[in-house]
Amino acid sequence: MKMMLVDDEERFLQTTSKLLAKKGYDVVTALSGTEALEKLISQNTHVVILDVKMPGMDGNATLKEIKKLYPMVEVIMLTGHATVESAIDGLKSGAIDYLMKPADIEEIIEKAEAAFSKIQILEEKIRVAQTRRFMKSPREILKSSKNL
Repeated sequence: MKMMLVDDEERFLQTTSKLLAKKGYDVVTALSGTEALEKLISQNTHVVILDVKMPGMDGNATLKEIKKLYPMVEVIMLTGHATVESAIDGLKSGAIDYLMKPADIEEIIEKAEAAFSKIQILEEKIRVAQTRRFMKSPREILKSSKNL
């Protein structure tokens, strides 16, 4: 699983990314929503941990853009200024979960792993659906062999 941390607090990014890396996770960081969107172009990211309150493009605007451009990327909203309204807005816009700062590293990992599991299940369903589309049923196989 590849994670992206997006927060305008550089100290938080450095500390959290080091802790996640020590636990074996591949982590990319971004200091803004705009930087996160730029990095998503070249980084195959599965889960984004996204701060709600950021200057410029805030977390909810970034979330909407991520879900529009990369619908399979799961987003967990993170804030030190939680309000019911921003939580509801984020969840309505496609966030899978919501964390309060300061978030415990184990809680971040637990939520990210759950989000990654959801992605894997969806990808497997897509593979099965594509496979079925290309496979013939036994009845179709028998019909085509009779015509030979």
